[in-house]
Formats: sequence, C-alpha cells, structure tokens
Amino acid sequence: MFPDAVGGYRDRNNVGAAFRRVRAGTDVEWVTPHTFRKTVATLLDSKGASARMVADQLGRSRISMTHDVYRGRRAVSPDLAAALESLDEDQRPRPRDAGER
Repeated sequence: MFPDAVGGYRDRNNVGAAFRRVRAGTDVEWVTPHTFRKTVATLLDSKGASARMVADQLGRSRISMTHDVYRGRRAVSPDLAAALESLDEDQRPRPRDAGER
C-alpha cells in the first residue's frame, strides 16, 4: 500500500510505528489503520453497497467477516430512542446491588 524508495512496499510494522508517532499527543491518537477500514465499510454500507461489494473493496473473501467486523451498526430509530428517553424515572429498571441475586 505504501511504496518504499526502491519501488517495493514498506514494512507494515514500520508504517504502523510512524503512524503512531504522528498521532501521539493529538486528539486523534485513538485512530488506527483499522479505524479507516471500518469507516470505509460503514460508509459504503450507508450508501447501499452490498456486503459482497464491501467485502471485495476491503479485500475480504468472506462476506461474514465484513458483517461481523467491518460494517457499522445502523442508527437507532429516532422514534424508539425518544420513547425510551421519555420513560419516567420510576418506570426505569433499577440496578441490582452486587450482593443481590
């Protein structure tokens, strides 16, 4: 993916180390190369691409891998989220004590 000075490919460990150094101490320190893969899969999914198309773009032979790892979950229905938020405090389940079974 990243060419070296003589036309080959850079070692992925060296690329990863350089990427970590660039991100260190920034607001995007949490971003990894895998974050980009997942973002691409989620964006393609949101635009209606089939699971096969997304898997092919990511270089995956198994569609199940695309579903399980790379495709984002769909947003919750706004109506359902509003209904849950509207529950009165006394209707909400209460957390159990650690010693309670």
